[in-house]
Amino acid sequence: MRHGIIILPQLPWADAQRQWRQAEELGFDSAWTYDHLSWRSLADQPWHATVPTLTAAATVTSTIRLGTFVASPNFRHPVTFAKDVATIDDISGGRLQLGLGSGGTGFDAFVLGQSALSPRERHRRFVEFVDDLDVLLRHETGDGGISFDGEYYTAVDARMVGVPAQSPRVPLLLAADGPKGIAFAAERGDGWITLGGRFDADGAGLDGWWKSVAELADRSRDAADAAGRTIERYLNLDSESRFALDSVDAFEDAAGRAEELGFDEVITHWPRVDGIYAGREEVLLEVASRFPHNPA
Repeated sequence: MRHGIIILPQLPWADAQRQWRQAEELGFDSAWTYDHLSWRSLADQPWHATVPTLTAAATVTSTIRLGTFVASPNFRHPVTFAKDVATIDDISGGRLQLGLGSGGTGFDAFVLGQSALSPRERHRRFVEFVDDLDVLLRHETGDGGISFDGEYYTAVDARMVGVPAQSPRVPLLLAADGPKGIAFAAERGDGWITLGGRFDADGAGLDGWWKSVAELADRSRDAADAAGRTIERYLNLDSESRFALDSVDAFEDAAGRAEELGFDEVITHWPRVDGIYAGREEVLLEVASRFPHNPA
């Protein structure tokens, strides 16, 4: 079982770099940050940009994998984003992994003046976004560059200079909880990310959430079998009303359940001082001390 940590892009870099360095020193396998322009209950608080944050993180770490949790088509074009992604991957020495989602209906969906999209339209846009990134990140320019003319994105002779830092490209980890999205992740992704459904759905609480996680894991496994593929499975343990680092016992129980369900990696958040994901760094340190691969 691997362990990942999400570091929200809120602190000035003079303070945030300590967290990224420490995540590596503590033995976390991966460190991620959100790819939003602002986010929910934290919309009125400081919120730094994803690409420069990951670039800076790449320069102060050397082994931990870095990722977006998760990028979406809401405010990105595949050509410009692919250039950013390839550059970060080069700077990090091939340690980037790209979490991708279809994009929700919050602030990011409308901040640029976009029209509202139906779930069906968001899925079609997501498929196109992933397909375009897949080609671009392989740097397959051919004689005349990379061109596409889709429903949502157009490119004319786009160029990706150099050889990808990872072969055949940066891993694409697709976030999905619906049937179409899970099937797409199984067919095209290198990994599948899930939030496990709504924690408070029908008032079912924690046991109900774990039941939904199990159902989604089964659906993902069936979809991968149908596609004749094997993909990595990632589970976000936290929500606005549930934080895995409330205690050491809570985290170990959650990680154990996830491992039993066949997940390859569990992901939690760096404790914040207050509000969502509020907690104590002492719990984080104790949890990390129990990782079997934790450095001496």
